[in-house]
Amino acid sequence: MKRLTWVLAAALMLGACATSSPAEVARAPSATGAVSEEEFKAMHTLRTDAAPERRGQPVELSDGSKAYLSLPPDAKGPLPAIIVIHEWWGLNEHVQAWADRLAAEGYAALAVDLYHGKVGTNPDEALALVKAVDGDQATKTLLAAHAFLKGDPRIQAVRTGSIGWCFGGGWSLRTAMAIPELSAAVIYYGHPVTDPQQLSTIKAQVLGIFGTKDKSIPPETVQAFEKALEEAGVRSRIVEYDADHAFANPSGGRYDERSAASAWAETSAFLARTLKR
Repeated sequence: MKRLTWVLAAALMLGACATSSPAEVARAPSATGAVSEEEFKAMHTLRTDAAPERRGQPVELSDGSKAYLSLPPDAKGPLPAIIVIHEWWGLNEHVQAWADRLAAEGYAALAVDLYHGKVGTNPDEALALVKAVDGDQATKTLLAAHAFLKGDPRIQAVRTGSIGWCFGGGWSLRTAMAIPELSAAVIYYGHPVTDPQQLSTIKAQVLGIFGTKDKSIPPETVQAFEKALEEAGVRSRIVEYDADHAFANPSGGRYDERSAASAWAETSAFLARTLKR
C-alpha cells in the first residue's frame, strides 16, 4: 500500500459512519465525525452555480428506490460500472453531473438516492436527512444498485466499483464491505472504519482521498485507517491534499479547484486500472 501526501503551494463533505461489526455494515452514519454538529454544518455551504446539463435518465431499482443512470455514448455491454453515492445534500443535479462525468470516461454510472427523493438545500436540512437514513434500507438500495449494473442488458457489468463524497464516501467504503464482488471503492473524505477485522470483508481495491485541513476527519484518523487497511490485507492507496472538507465539490463553498483536479486525476487513473483491465 502506498501513501502519498500532496502539499500544494498555495492554500489555494461527511461520510462519517459509526464503527460496526461486519454484520452491521448498515448502521446509520454519525452526523459529525470528530467535530460538533454546529461545527460540521459550518463546513458546508452551497453556491448558486448551475449544474451542467444532464445526459442520463431516471431508473427504478428492485428495492423500489429511484436512481439516475448515465451511460457512455453508443456503448454496449459489457461495461465497467460504478455505483455513485451522493454527499449529505442528497441526489441533486450536481451529483448527477458526476455520474455523467464518469459515463464520459466509459463507465455505466448509477447514482443512487439514499434519501428517497429528498434533497437538502441548507446544512440544517442536510443534517436532518443524514440522521433519518435507515441503514438497513440504505444497504438494500446499494445491493439493488449492484444487481442492476450486473443484470441490465445495456450494461452487463463484469467489474464494478463505488464512489462517494462526504456522507457518500463513508457509504462507498461500506459498499465495499457489504459486496465482496466489488473491484474498486473510492472514498472522498468519508469517515473511515479503523478496525481491521471489520475491513477484512473487503476484496476491492480502495482509494481514499482526504484533506489535511479537514477537522471532521483529522490526519491521525486517516493514518489509523491506512494502518487498518494494511492489517486487513486490503490493497489501497491513500492520498491527502492541503485542503478542507468537501474540497472536491464544485457547487460548495470550500471547493479547491487545484486539489479537486489532482484528486480527479488520481480517481480516473485508479478506476481505469481496476475496472477497465
